[in-house]
Amino acid sequence: MLYLLGVVAFALGILISVSLHEAGHMLVAKRFGMKVTRYFIGFGPTIWSFRRGETEYGIKAIPLGGFCKIVGMTPQDDDVDPADEPRAMWRYPLWKRTAVMAAGSAAHFTLAIVTLWFAAIFMGLPNPDFPTTDADFRAEPAKIAVAPCVVVENVERACQAGDPASPAGQANLRDGDVITAIGTTPVRNWGELLDAVRATKAGPVQVTYLRDGVTQQATVTLAQVQRPPQDQPDGPVGPTSALGVGLVPTTPATVTYGPIDAFGATADFTGTMAVNTLHALQRIPQKIPALWTAITGGERDVDTPISVVGASRLGGEAVQHGLWEVFVLLFISLNFFIGVFNLLPLLPMDGGHIAIAWFERVRSWIFTRLGKPDPGRVDYFKLMPVTYALILIGGAFTLLTITADVVNPITLIQR
Repeated sequence: MLYLLGVVAFALGILISVSLHEAGHMLVAKRFGMKVTRYFIGFGPTIWSFRRGETEYGIKAIPLGGFCKIVGMTPQDDDVDPADEPRAMWRYPLWKRTAVMAAGSAAHFTLAIVTLWFAAIFMGLPNPDFPTTDADFRAEPAKIAVAPCVVVENVERACQAGDPASPAGQANLRDGDVITAIGTTPVRNWGELLDAVRATKAGPVQVTYLRDGVTQQATVTLAQVQRPPQDQPDGPVGPTSALGVGLVPTTPATVTYGPIDAFGATADFTGTMAVNTLHALQRIPQKIPALWTAITGGERDVDTPISVVGASRLGGEAVQHGLWEVFVLLFISLNFFIGVFNLLPLLPMDGGHIAIAWFERVRSWIFTRLGKPDPGRVDYFKLMPVTYALILIGGAFTLLTITADVVNPITLIQR
C-alpha cells in the first residue's frame, strides 16, 4: 500500500511540475501582452474546462503533461486571427520571446531550488564530507551495525529464512560498538577489521570492543561465507570468514541547516546538480547499449537513464521503506534535469525556439554589417524534417527507458 502511495505521489508531483512549466510560459506571455488562448493539463479528450477572459483552462483525459497555446509562436502559424496579428508572439522583441520560452525551465528550477531550501532546513542535505569511496570507508573507525543474518553465498540481498544469524548478534554485540581487536590483531579502522576477520579462520575468536568508552571482550563464532578476495572484487570466489556486521560511518550522511545557512547549502548543492546533470546528458548516448542489455535479460546498470515510470517506481520504494529524503531529492533532481533538458538548442524543446530566435538576430546583424538585406525570419517548415527526426529519436529513447524500467527496473533495495 505504501509503495502504491509513493508511486502515485511521485507521479502526481511530476504532473504538477510539468503543469507549472506550462504555467510559466503562460504567465510571462500574458505579462508581456501576448495572447494565450488555451492552458490545459494533460492531452487527449477534454474532461473539464472553463473560460476566463481570452483563455480557456481545463483538464484532459491523458495526464501525461500539459500545454499552453500562445498565438503566433512562429511566423508560419496559420491559425492567427487578423485581429490578433499585433499580439503574435513572433512580433515581440527578442528578449521577451526568450523570456517566455525560458520561463518553463525557470519554473522547474524555481520548484527544485525552493524545495531544496526547505529540505536543507527540515530534512538535511547529503554531507559532502560523507565517505563515498572504498578507501574512505576503510579509513572510518570500526563502529559497527549488527546485521540480522549472514548471507553465505556471494550475492547482495536481504536476509531470508534459513540464513544463519549474525555471529556478532549471537555474541551480544550491539549497534555502535567499536571493534578494537580480532583475537590478537589490533583494529584501528574498518579496513583493518575486514582484513583481520578475513585472515581469521571461521570459528570462535576473542573480539575486543569499546562500548560507552569501556573496553569489553566477547567470544564470537565467525561464520564461513563465500566471497572474492578483498582486493579483487571480481576475482575467484572462495571460503572466508564473516562477523555479520556493517559499518556505521562516524561522519553523518546528512546535514541540516538554519534558514540563513540553507541559502549557501542550496547554492552549493544546485551547483553540484548542474555539473552532474551536464555529465548525465553527455553520457546518454553511451548508455543506450546498457539499456538494451537490461531489456534483453542482462543486469541493469544503476547509472542508466530512467523514465518517469522508473522515477515513480523509485519514489514508491522510497516511501515504502520510509526514505523520504530519497523521495524528495529524487523529485528535486528530476525537476532540475527536466529544466536543463528543455533548454537544449534542439526543436521541439524550448531551447530550440530560443536558439532559432537568437540565430535570426545574429544573422540579421551580420547581413546588416555586410550591407545586405535582412533575410528575415527562419522558415520553420524547412526545419520540420529535422524536428520530426529528433521527435522520432526522442520517442524511441523514451520507449527504451520505459521498457527497461518495466522489465528490469533500478531498485533502491537489493533483492
